[in-house]
Amino acid sequence: MAQADPQISGISQPVIRQLDDSAINRIAAGEVVERPASAVKELVENAIDAGATRITIEIADGGKTLIRVTDDGCGMSPADLPLALSRHATSKIDGSDLLNIHTFGFRGEALPSLGAVGRLSITSRAKDQEAAQIRVAGGRTEPVKPAALRVGTVVELRDLFYATPARLKFMRSDRAETQAIGDVIKRLAMAEPSVGFTLRDVSGGGEGRVTFRADPLTGDLFDALHGRLATVLGREFAENALKIDATRDGVRLFGYAALPTYSRGAAVAQFLFVNTRPVKDKMLTGALRAAYFDFLSRDRHPAAALFLDCDPTLVDVNVHPAKSEVRFRDPGVARGLIVSALRHGLAEAGHRASSTVAGATLGAMRPEPMASQPGADGAPRIYQMDRPSLGARSLSYAAQAPGQSRIAGGDMPPPSGFAELAQAYSGRVTEAPESQNPAMAPGQPFERSETSAPGAEQLPLGAARGQVHENYIIAQTVDGMVIVDQHAAHERLVYEKLKRQMAETGVAAQALLIPEIVELSEGDCARILAVADDLNRFGLGIEAFGGGAIAVRETPAILGTVNAEAMVRDILDELDDQGESQLVQAKIEAILSRVACHGSIRSGRWMRGEEMNALLREMEATPHSGQCNHGRPTYVELKLADIERLFGRS
Repeated sequence: MAQADPQISGISQPVIRQLDDSAINRIAAGEVVERPASAVKELVENAIDAGATRITIEIADGGKTLIRVTDDGCGMSPADLPLALSRHATSKIDGSDLLNIHTFGFRGEALPSLGAVGRLSITSRAKDQEAAQIRVAGGRTEPVKPAALRVGTVVELRDLFYATPARLKFMRSDRAETQAIGDVIKRLAMAEPSVGFTLRDVSGGGEGRVTFRADPLTGDLFDALHGRLATVLGREFAENALKIDATRDGVRLFGYAALPTYSRGAAVAQFLFVNTRPVKDKMLTGALRAAYFDFLSRDRHPAAALFLDCDPTLVDVNVHPAKSEVRFRDPGVARGLIVSALRHGLAEAGHRASSTVAGATLGAMRPEPMASQPGADGAPRIYQMDRPSLGARSLSYAAQAPGQSRIAGGDMPPPSGFAELAQAYSGRVTEAPESQNPAMAPGQPFERSETSAPGAEQLPLGAARGQVHENYIIAQTVDGMVIVDQHAAHERLVYEKLKRQMAETGVAAQALLIPEIVELSEGDCARILAVADDLNRFGLGIEAFGGGAIAVRETPAILGTVNAEAMVRDILDELDDQGESQLVQAKIEAILSRVACHGSIRSGRWMRGEEMNALLREMEATPHSGQCNHGRPTYVELKLADIERLFGRS
């Protein structure tokens, strides 16, 4: 016998009920306050909007038991405190224009949401007003009472999510929550260099320990930002970052982007801001990746801190409860500005490579401490040499003296000491006859004769002085030396030349005798046809074939025989994942890279002095020559002062 459907029989008409304010606030808190870091973000943004110049954040147990934010902003009057805890009450906007927003906050949801899920107290004092305090716990508000405070506001949140215990089960460890809070503070610190931030962990009681501190900076915009980035991201990023400043169609992009050789294994050093608001936008991160597309391998990620400034009416920040996503009225302008400005900045960097490469090289050269040696700290034992006697010094000088010349009527004595090396091999660059260089053949690179001209040491990559292991060129500069990987360097030069030729002549397309028909869904068909013009620039010609099908009529000739259907579906996968596709360009440039690799100077080939110097000069004149096609450095520069320290001469 069939059982009656319980959803049909025995059920009365559902009743629509109006939720009380307490339930509404707890539901809203689930959207606004996802974790302790979200609460810190909302409170610190309120402090910035209040005009604070110094903000102190104290947390305990990853923010689960205590979050205290102290600022020196404008404060609130006693009459404003109850209103501040009301939903959708704010001083940021008047409600007449939700597009023209100039502050971090504007919804008026943070404080009532926090008071609904934790124990919240606000102590504040406005100018020419008395200090006052208000408390709210689990949505129940206490009356305002007098308090003692000199200036600004102190917001203290205890026992977060105590009113919603189920939410506590989804919290991560104290360490993970503390790290998330630190990331939030660092992003806001980058957005506001003129504001000082101090983050203190007071777990266990007492004054705790300062985990992050950034003092307020003054001066020029770029100087202040550069100093703040050095504090937040480290001195190495600041040393290897390029200044970016460009404007297009009312949108300005400024900030700093690191050299390709200063890349990371994950996208952990990418910070994007829109009107000083930290955002995580797929379109913007895709533009950043596209700008470095030709300089990094797929497993490396660029580092950058970029700020987009535009009229607030051109961007909608009200698309996500946490305000971490934005929507541009014309996203193509923002994306194109990021790509073009970064590529222009990287091109202006020329042959420059990151300073961390030299640091790693010097680190590899330093002798390691000998832990087996006796000593309190395990450091290698240093022996003081005795002062040699006069006779010992004389014998030493005689051993190092050059061979004596023939004396009148006598025979020249055999060379002594180092003089016997006078006729041996020397690493210094000299011009050798063609017959002594069997590796040279007509058609090899650098056919012109360009020897090291006087003053070549003044040039950035100096003058070639020798070649070791038939792969590394040693060049001398005014204040140091340069070691060049001849194969990697020339590979990049050939690659750039091939790209220029392709840009001038275009990508040759190979017409298919019988067009290949690819059946797709209507949504996929519309999505790939929207980028048909971009694909056509790289030799892939597609057009609508009716319904959800497309016809592939041309493929890039340089790729040879390709599976058009597989390529189209791979392009669609990239469009779904990243919002754009660079698959065809990547395949073409991968072939150009292989051609450049095979057409460049091979490792193990002996080079003449004029060839080495010609290679150095062309590197100086070619953009992006500081890294090979995969983002690895093509040369290492060592300063003389660093080399002298290695030998204890400083």
